[in-house]
Amino acid sequence: MRDYIIRRIIQVIPTLLIASILIFMVIELAPGDPAAMMLGFEATDEQVEAMRIDMGLDRPVVVRYLDWVWDIFHFDLGKSFVNQQDVGGLILDAFPKTVQLAAVALLIAVILGFVLGMLSAVNRNSWIDNFLTSISSLCLALPNFWLGILLILLFSVTLGWLPASGTGQIAGESWFLNFKYLTLPVASLAVGQIAVFTRYMRSSMIDVLSTDYIRTARAKGLVERVVLARHALRNALIPVVTIIGIQFARLLAGEVVIESMFAYTGLGRLVITAILNRDYPVIQASLLFVVVLFIVVNFLVDISYGYFDPRIRLSRSEK
Repeated sequence: MRDYIIRRIIQVIPTLLIASILIFMVIELAPGDPAAMMLGFEATDEQVEAMRIDMGLDRPVVVRYLDWVWDIFHFDLGKSFVNQQDVGGLILDAFPKTVQLAAVALLIAVILGFVLGMLSAVNRNSWIDNFLTSISSLCLALPNFWLGILLILLFSVTLGWLPASGTGQIAGESWFLNFKYLTLPVASLAVGQIAVFTRYMRSSMIDVLSTDYIRTARAKGLVERVVLARHALRNALIPVVTIIGIQFARLLAGEVVIESMFAYTGLGRLVITAILNRDYPVIQASLLFVVVLFIVVNFLVDISYGYFDPRIRLSRSEK
């Protein structure tokens, strides 16, 4: 298992390198001049050029990329073009709120998706299975931003039960006390994820329940609850766990829109604001941070295979 972990860490290096190049080049090729935007339309060409020199935009692209990577290795993400604040500080301020939103949505989606998927598989082709399959198909078709608008109209505008925007957090106060501010954004993100996990769990569970060792366990007279919990569930989780990392990435992508819609001051809203202001250091650092986060999550998911499937730990290639 140790050799497997080392190999996975080595594989991460070229992935990060390619991702950093793509992020840097995409931002560089984006239309618009941040120096001109900061100075406004009334600025002269001399003022714009002086601002470009001050921002370092007059240097060759390759030089700026190498300097950027060098600074990242020294934990220096640069300063915002707009307010001259440290980019690392901006990300660290916004990231905890994004984690709250994504973690709660993913946790709810995993728990409900696993339970509903098992229920659908155990009652295959029954009215329960047909109902859950139909509902999950409907939820998959709903865009999260459209669902967010409906939730705001119903629970904030019409009923007045929940706030339509903000985080509600006060310095030094636990976010648990302000959970109502998370309810609508989490629901907007989690509904589609619940449907995904439900369908994956149903498919995986049906495959496992049709195997020989499950029939053998039932033939031995084991209680159905024991067969499902001890023999079927763990093996059914192996393929489902593989999509957790992918769905986590989809949550982060969905948060960009949801955070803007609910005025939720997380990493997604920071990126949107930076894009509108052509704040290149913030955009580049935030996107690279998300890539690193996604790689770490997928790495942890890969490691978890060893727990769910001992064959991975004991295979010859892993010794």
